[in-house]
Amino acid sequence: MTRKLRSNFEEGSPRWAVRRAQWRALGLSDEDMRKPKIAVVNSSSELSICFSHLDGIAAAVKQAVREAGGLAFEIRTCAPSDFVTSAGKQGRYILPSRDLLVNDIEVQVEGAQLDGMICLASCDKTAPGQMMAAARLDVPTLIVPCGYQPHGTLDGCAVDIEEVYESVGRVATGEISLERLGRMCDVAIGGPGVCAGMGTANTMHIAAEVLGLALPGGTPVRANSERMFEYARAAGRRVVEAVWEDLRPSRILTPQAFENAVMAGLALSASINLARHLQAIAVEARCPVQIYDLYDRAGERVPLLCAVRPNGETRIEQLEAAGGARAVMQRLRTLVHGECLTVSGRSWAEEIAAAPEPGAVVRTIDDPISRKASVVVMRGNLATEGAILKLGDAGGKASRFEGRALVFDSQEAALQALRDGRIVPGTVAVLRGMGARGGPGMALASGFVAAVEGAGRSRDVAVVTDGQLSGLNRGIAIGLVSPEAAAGGLIAFVEDDDPVVVDIERRTVTLAVDEGELARRRERGPTVAPAEERGWLSVYARTVQPISRGAVLIEP
Repeated sequence: MTRKLRSNFEEGSPRWAVRRAQWRALGLSDEDMRKPKIAVVNSSSELSICFSHLDGIAAAVKQAVREAGGLAFEIRTCAPSDFVTSAGKQGRYILPSRDLLVNDIEVQVEGAQLDGMICLASCDKTAPGQMMAAARLDVPTLIVPCGYQPHGTLDGCAVDIEEVYESVGRVATGEISLERLGRMCDVAIGGPGVCAGMGTANTMHIAAEVLGLALPGGTPVRANSERMFEYARAAGRRVVEAVWEDLRPSRILTPQAFENAVMAGLALSASINLARHLQAIAVEARCPVQIYDLYDRAGERVPLLCAVRPNGETRIEQLEAAGGARAVMQRLRTLVHGECLTVSGRSWAEEIAAAPEPGAVVRTIDDPISRKASVVVMRGNLATEGAILKLGDAGGKASRFEGRALVFDSQEAALQALRDGRIVPGTVAVLRGMGARGGPGMALASGFVAAVEGAGRSRDVAVVTDGQLSGLNRGIAIGLVSPEAAAGGLIAFVEDDDPVVVDIERRTVTLAVDEGELARRRERGPTVAPAEERGWLSVYARTVQPISRGAVLIEP
């Protein structure tokens, strides 16, 4: 294969000379310097179990790149972990870390004029950040999903991070002891990898495959398994071929590919955060799609085919054994766009035709778990630009919820109210001033939602927030409300005891307050003041776009 590589500078030029000096000092030969130069993007970190195994994967990938005739350069990025990096500033660093990662990759790959990338995806923000960078830079790129963590057992019962997360609420109500919670923490995680459920991390790994940026058949996968390493090595070989073929993300990230990703997400009741991340990837790809519109359109056609925890009792390893994302695409073959290209160089129609028969845990379109949309876009006067509600299999959720608002400006205040017994049946807990701009960075509301579930209140208490929820959250939890409070959204003007109506059938969340009263409140101005920040969060607050545009850091 021959074509001019952008990394091969004109001999005798200043760029050629200084690079040659630098790289000869690294021990590289003249032959090496003519090869395709591949960035192995690694977010290894000792802060979180999610990233603890990536150095070993990077070594295997680099060896595969070299064997395929490429030159591998490992580069490092920030490593945001939702359960560790969220400790500071109410979790406001979590979403901005995604965009910091995007720009980090741009600086290193575009600045060095490398020919391609292979990105090791782990915790929630790495996969979307890496795909955003691929879309922006438009160099041949493969995403390598680095797997989910094994769960543990306690007293003969399976325990994972989801049980730990929700059991905080059970401690608050006295259902279990603090000592019991501590024992659960000790055994919940049996090895490296991301949360073992259909949370945001596994959702985005699957989305990378369905969009076409990860090799088909590789998600979900258990971290550090031979199967994971097999796909990682295959990706290392394939990225070199993709460089020679000039197979760029712009050929893969089409409107039809994004619709495929939405349909697969609906079939799995994937994380609500899929919507904002897909929109961000689309914006970076300059692909003219509105993800909320795709949810509206596909929601009536795509049934729920597999209910992985927390949506049902199926565990992520069962989905893997049944064929994973590729099995879901097979079941949806009459609905998805088979012409969409994947990084394998083949179309999804070709990949589906060559794949083994899916396991029974992935149901058929004719015999689904539920025909109702598993994730819906909510609108209404509290969310004129949209919000997201995850229904799962819709079991136990009433089609309409009416309650009285109890307003909080932080997750901590809401958790204290739960501990004090002020969150009672019929409460609509409104957590506001926590959005991308006003947080800034989308403060976490997910811990409160998990505690409400753990306290047994998820059917008779609703949550409405412009903050961030987790893909593991369940219950009547409406997140990513837009416009957010800091942008003048009506959520900024909600007061305690206001009537709020959640109508799931009509897809609306409404503040049932007289328009005259609302006009008077608007005239007085909101009581929510944006947090004063410096450093990265200050930069983020001044440049972030609305969540309806994926909260990207570029001008509209």
